[in-house]
Amino acid sequence: MTPLIFLPGMMCDARLFGPQINALSGKMPIMTFPMCRHDSVTVMAAEILDNAPPAFALAGLSMGGIVAMEVLRQAPERVSRLALLDTNPLAEKPEVKARRAPQMTAVREGKLRQVMRDEMKPNYLADGPNQGAILDLCMAMALDLGPDVFLRQSLALRDRPDQQATLSGYSGKTLVLCGREDALCPVERHQLMHDLLPASTLEIIEGAGHLPTLEQPHDTTAALIRWLEDA
Repeated sequence: MTPLIFLPGMMCDARLFGPQINALSGKMPIMTFPMCRHDSVTVMAAEILDNAPPAFALAGLSMGGIVAMEVLRQAPERVSRLALLDTNPLAEKPEVKARRAPQMTAVREGKLRQVMRDEMKPNYLADGPNQGAILDLCMAMALDLGPDVFLRQSLALRDRPDQQATLSGYSGKTLVLCGREDALCPVERHQLMHDLLPASTLEIIEGAGHLPTLEQPHDTTAALIRWLEDA
């Protein structure tokens, strides 16, 4: 039975995939990898490969998707199928890089909670009845991981490579999924990935922003099950 590896987004942990882990844990082995120890996407991916099974299905959201693409670049023969959720295959744009420096300065000054509250969390979610609880969970994950992880992950994202060639060369079964209202990684970015990947399916989750695993867990889990069950 092929294991499934989940890779969480920036300043998130396995709780990001809580509903999916609960739904799928009786069907297959499931692993998650923290991406906390390094400030390089390349090194993060190498560490995952050092500790992962010989072959696995791989699903990453946001930064997790970025690292998943680097895992794919380094060892495509080990990735039996791929799911890219609310993520971005492109190198970071200069204007986004410019915004990272003041965020990192603030975090070094002890303002992680403020940065997460004021600059990052407002971009995450669509309006909905569970928004407050999800934002509280996001804050809890971020504070548990702490400022050093924020700084390392910021550097890794800032310096990440473009992965369009990696995607175009992968023929495995792929799910490209995003929330309809994702402002950080919009639908057109996912259409680009879908167009690059020869064997991909594009799924848009209504009523969700950047974190459909928590915002619309039923629909997101159903899409993942279809991806896992398709021949």
